[in-house]
Amino acid sequence: MLPVISEENAIQAFNEIFKDMPSWRKKMIHYIKEENPEINTAIIEASNKTDLDPKAIALGAYMTYTLIELAMKENDSLINFQEG
Repeated sequence: MLPVISEENAIQAFNEIFKDMPSWRKKMIHYIKEENPEINTAIIEASNKTDLDPKAIALGAYMTYTLIELAMKENDSLINFQEG
């Protein structure tokens, strides 16, 4: 089950993303290529196999990845806090 994305996490991500979206997207390409190359390949393939703007498709995928990653970190910190 995917973690719930809190409003705080969404605001944090959107503030970072839309401060300099092209730069952020490029950073994410390199980050996900290292962190999870299979996901990166899938994002690139999906964005190239559509008539839609490939950069927009990739942005949405990277944004989703970031939101899920933030929510998972938040969940982990809550679980670790409760255990301690």
